[in-house]
Amino acid sequence: MRKRSLIPIVYIIFLLLPIYWLVAMSFKTTNEILAGFSLFPQTFTLDNYRVIFTDPSWYWGYINSILYVSINTVISITVALPAAYAFSRYRFLGDKQLFFWLLTNRMAPAAVFALPFFQLYSAVGLFDTHLAVALAHCLFNIPLAVWILEGFMGGVPKELDETAYVDGYSFPRFFVSIFLPSIKAGVGVAAFFCFMFSWVELLLAKTLTAVEAKPIAATMTKTASSAGYELGLLAAAGTLTIIPGAIVIYFVRNYIAKGFALGRV
Repeated sequence: MRKRSLIPIVYIIFLLLPIYWLVAMSFKTTNEILAGFSLFPQTFTLDNYRVIFTDPSWYWGYINSILYVSINTVISITVALPAAYAFSRYRFLGDKQLFFWLLTNRMAPAAVFALPFFQLYSAVGLFDTHLAVALAHCLFNIPLAVWILEGFMGGVPKELDETAYVDGYSFPRFFVSIFLPSIKAGVGVAAFFCFMFSWVELLLAKTLTAVEAKPIAATMTKTASSAGYELGLLAAAGTLTIIPGAIVIYFVRNYIAKGFALGRV
């Protein structure tokens, strides 16, 4: 029994080691990082975080990223809910083919769409806006959200819809007050994956922005100079990028666990 319990502990330590190393580096100077191996900061410093929280180009990178990721998550879930309901409850010509085509958009690499999006958004005046990145990420996140939500909706008996109609519920009222609460786990799982995929995507976010909506991932390239990388500053920025994802995971952790338990994810 002790050996069995030891294996998960070792595995968890192995997974957390890179995160610890990143956090430890964020409290070191670049010179100390390059000087040699050390488990703990020899000269503890908060200068790296001070730069991020006092330099507008740094903290606005986080604000910009959170803004377009939040917009994308709201749009993706709002569009995916009625689409998933249609795929779950109705049968129509080409429904399976259309459902498969939605998933193929998720399979395509972002580089394929970078140039078309750049030309389109430049032409319509959306370049370097939060909405531009949010809409671009919808190409990948809406199909994913539809796929996840359709699985959860398929687990809700159709008799629930019929009973609500008999009781005099209009469709909007039924959908919001009865149906949505029954699939709230699916909504949480879909929102989590939309948030995370949009948060870590770099190519489209960097291509479609310049100054006003520049994401933190693009801002992190500022650490490169002729003298090399400012490793401590880069580690501090990387540490802070973990926090939004950790917060989202905390709030939807029960829904994610339920989603995996139901085999929907």
